[in-house]
Amino acid sequence: MVAGAIRRPFVVIVRVVAPFVRIASGFGWALIGLTVAAWAVGLTMGWVELTVIASVTTVTLAAAVLFIFGRSAYKIDLNLANTRIIVGQHAVGRIEVRNASTRSLLPARIELPVGSAFAAFRLPVLTPDAVHEDLFTIPTNRRAVLIVGPVRSVRDDPFGLLRRQVVWTEPAPLYVHPRTVNLDGSSAGFLRDIEGLPTKDLSPSDVSFHALREYAAGDDPRNIHWKTTARTGKIMIRQFEETRRSHLALTLSTSLSDYLDPEEFELAVAACGSLGLQALKEEKQLSVLVHGGSLHAGTSRRLLDELSGVTREEQRQSIVNLAMSAARDAPDASVVVLIFGSQVTAAEMRQSANKLPLGASVIALVCHPDASLSRKAIGDLVVLTIGSIDTLPLAMRRVAS
Repeated sequence: MVAGAIRRPFVVIVRVVAPFVRIASGFGWALIGLTVAAWAVGLTMGWVELTVIASVTTVTLAAAVLFIFGRSAYKIDLNLANTRIIVGQHAVGRIEVRNASTRSLLPARIELPVGSAFAAFRLPVLTPDAVHEDLFTIPTNRRAVLIVGPVRSVRDDPFGLLRRQVVWTEPAPLYVHPRTVNLDGSSAGFLRDIEGLPTKDLSPSDVSFHALREYAAGDDPRNIHWKTTARTGKIMIRQFEETRRSHLALTLSTSLSDYLDPEEFELAVAACGSLGLQALKEEKQLSVLVHGGSLHAGTSRRLLDELSGVTREEQRQSIVNLAMSAARDAPDASVVVLIFGSQVTAAEMRQSANKLPLGASVIALVCHPDASLSRKAIGDLVVLTIGSIDTLPLAMRRVAS
């Protein structure tokens, strides 16, 4: 009870004071401290010099306060033409500012944060219901998920002492997708099990015939084997083995130590996206794994969105641990592609392949910009090296050779 009674007035004071605390910049607080100290020492000790300094800084602070006065009654709309673009493209957007008050509004500045940077727009005097529009472009040279906004109006002084801002919109994500290539006509080499792999589960209808059995209520009459029925005198029906769809597992290393530089990692992400899109286009089951978990890959858009935010990090786990995760999370994978940079050794590749399910076709894809396209084998493991994303279709065709 006593603690609550003490806390309530303290919370009220914080709520009242907090907006004023946020208005002053670091330089502003330093000047406020200097002003208070100069007045205290100057008046107490009778130092005329300090009193003059205190008077000048007081006038400066008072002038700064006048700059941040003014009403802010805007209606602001932020529109992005596309929220998903490919790396290298420009995102185009528009900011529309409307004076929603019945009075004219003084000039102000509009700031639009984009990732860690921001763009600034000057607002002129706006009469009631007047509209000001600004168009902007966001260049992209790196794959990323950029947060655009929120749009804020800012009033500050020329000295950088005080700054008052009001937020008007919600932030919007901008997905910068990796550049991918079309693999049509290339996938037959590495996804050779198009008809699926047989399982031990029996099914009344599928593509793989298994045996005959006696008819039971509910069976499809179309599966009756009439010759055997005539010979045995009993209605016999075909029994099939159930098959499963081709399952592609992509394992993308995000370990900093597996790549020589960021360009290798970007090539690896682009290759992962290209392979994943082809699998989804062919309606194959797809799993995409990185260090720390798996990515959502139910649709092409979701896969590319997820890949937009993938980053290299210092990892305690190696590509071998990632292969173990693939064996655990995608045990029925028919094809597994290990994707990494040039710093992974042949021994690590071999160990990784040994951790994967028996019967799965395993491909190691080494991403090394400017390297020549090559194919080699380490035991049963096929190792492909690509130097650019444009060589990936040819590399996939070489798997079958």
